[in-house]
Amino acid sequence: MHDATPTPRVRLRAAAVLWRDGAVLLHRLAGDVFWALPGGKVEPGEAAAQALAREFQEELGEGVTVGRLACVAENFFVHRGVAQHELGLYFMAAPTPGSALACEPGPYAGVERDRRLEFAWFPPQALALMDLRPAFLHDLLRDPDQAFRHIVHRV
Repeated sequence: MHDATPTPRVRLRAAAVLWRDGAVLLHRLAGDVFWALPGGKVEPGEAAAQALAREFQEELGEGVTVGRLACVAENFFVHRGVAQHELGLYFMAAPTPGSALACEPGPYAGVERDRRLEFAWFPPQALALMDLRPAFLHDLLRDPDQAFRHIVHRV
């Protein structure tokens, strides 16, 4: 018997929970309506913390110090009609001292392949009114110092 349900695309993503002066760094593709934590795909054979540092260099030309793993999230959603199963590793991180992320107010322009990215700092009170994806980020960012979490999120 053959199941007609398509198999979800599985992907491993590392993301940064990066705070500075009471604000969190978020990013989005230029023109998108939603914001997310910066990060990206973990390549085969690559450690997640290394992938996160690489993504910041590639997309923003900035270094970060990757800290403790704060959350593992199993995120199930549909993107452009394709079922997705994303395993997200969310790390606490800090900007490299002396870098633009550490010293300049932003926003910052970035690039992912040929697409423009926007990076900006947001205070906690602004987050409640924002379209954050995945939606569980609202809870994660409300108390980032909470003990390690495992989240299963289905849209």
